[in-house]
Amino acid sequence: MSNEVKEGEDFIVIDGIRKVYRKDEVETVAIDRIDLTVKKGELVSIIGPSGCGKTTILRMIAGLLEPTEGSIIIAGKECKEPGPDRGMVFQDFALFPWRSVRRNVEFGLEVAGVPKEERHQKADEYIELVGLGEFKNARIHELSGGMKQRVGIARALINNPDVILMDEPFGALDAQTRNIMQAQLVKILDKTGTTIIFITHSVDEALFLSDRVVVLSPRPSKIKEIINLDWPRPRDRSAPEFTALRKRILDELEKLNVMR
Repeated sequence: MSNEVKEGEDFIVIDGIRKVYRKDEVETVAIDRIDLTVKKGELVSIIGPSGCGKTTILRMIAGLLEPTEGSIIIAGKECKEPGPDRGMVFQDFALFPWRSVRRNVEFGLEVAGVPKEERHQKADEYIELVGLGEFKNARIHELSGGMKQRVGIARALINNPDVILMDEPFGALDAQTRNIMQAQLVKILDKTGTTIIFITHSVDEALFLSDRVVVLSPRPSKIKEIINLDWPRPRDRSAPEFTALRKRILDELEKLNVMR
């Protein structure tokens, strides 16, 4: 993992990526030449019509899919396979139900051969960071959905990745818990300065969290618009500029869905 790139400098460079699926001599273009630069410490959300390829882009950044064309550079290194420089947080939590909270969070350190006492200490630090200190010995089945997602975030953060990739992480939560988790993520971002790429269907969520919002077109996916948000966090969802921008983006997405 690289410490050479400073906060605010170009960190992830996505250069002309395309993803084409071929079956029985039929080609389906999912992603069509996307260029995007993400700065270190940014939270960039990607939104767009259903099926437009948001998760496909995230999987290519994760190294789980290879672009048909183009390249993805993270901290000066081309991304061609999964690696510890990228942490993933999924909608379905992907936790080990037979392990305690602490043992879930420290799993990556355990695989890396970190001594037991050291990984316990570090796991406890990150469990405190996500507000679960009193639950470190609890089993996963004893936790609420929001608490499980906090465990997932702590597990991603503990390995000190260059970037965290979040695929609809709060999509399965109820509205109230989702808002709480968004506020928690803002606090974590302020404390850690972690670079995050965040996939969501929620315009409200994207505007509440992001430094920039990338709006994708229907498949074959291209960047329709990039919206810069220089409002300080935490943000007021009832502020006139927030509600006006939310309406404009929702109207645009409705038009894009009609175009599909």
